[in-house]
Amino acid sequence: MKWQGRSGSGGNLEDRRGMSGGKVAAGGGIIAVIAIIAQMFFGGDSDAGQLINEIQNQSVQTPTEQRELTAEEKKIGEMVDVILGDNEVVWKQIFAENGMTYKEPNLVLFTEAVETGCGSATSSAGPFYCPTDQKVYMDMAFFKELQDRFGAKGGDFAIAYVIGHEIGHHVQTLLGTSQKVREMQQGMSQSQANKLSVALELQADFYAGLWTHYNEKRVQMLEPGDIEEAMSAAQAVGDDAIQKRMQGHVVPDSFTHGTSEQRMKWFMKGFETGDIKQGDTFENL
Repeated sequence: MKWQGRSGSGGNLEDRRGMSGGKVAAGGGIIAVIAIIAQMFFGGDSDAGQLINEIQNQSVQTPTEQRELTAEEKKIGEMVDVILGDNEVVWKQIFAENGMTYKEPNLVLFTEAVETGCGSATSSAGPFYCPTDQKVYMDMAFFKELQDRFGAKGGDFAIAYVIGHEIGHHVQTLLGTSQKVREMQQGMSQSQANKLSVALELQADFYAGLWTHYNEKRVQMLEPGDIEEAMSAAQAVGDDAIQKRMQGHVVPDSFTHGTSEQRMKWFMKGFETGDIKQGDTFENL
């Protein structure tokens, strides 16, 4: 992915990776993502609060020390900042085209543990969006786990896809979609509520594809293999793929994020159509 030479976000990146000092309990850390990734990869705001509450008993303390980031870490931070900036430009345009104003989210990079508006969290949560403070949280070590443990391809655009998905959840918050889903889930059976969660996640995938469409027209960022990187990530984290890998069989009623095929399909629909009106993932529930 071509990203060098473009402006970053308008000061909306918070890089906390050099901070340390809090002890994470044995259940925390990036390795624990293997145990709960089926519940929370690319988790939307419908999942984030609940999952973070589940891991709040881990010891997360305010960082007391700070170290210098490595050259590689600084480069990754610069790339993330550019991707965040690209999302700001595109979503401002899309909102303006539809008579609305886009409110920019912040993106927080952290290592091992972080305090959020939704509570304390560790890397176990994976990348997630917190609607309370309207921030995306990411530990970059997650992407190595995604590649090593779940067979996804590495690459810059896989990271861009994740960021685009999480900002998609921010868009859902701004549009009121997330709140409506939460209200509809009240009183439903678990399997019915799960279907709404799947639709919410697939729409965030669609928004990631939509952003890709607009940004490619704007700055020609894509290089050969980039879309394949996004598809590889989407395939690796489909509910069916995760359940097969973790338990040897699938339970469709327990799906909360969609199958590999669905996740790839909705990203590509956003990318190919470039039309936000095509993103109604709730239509055929």
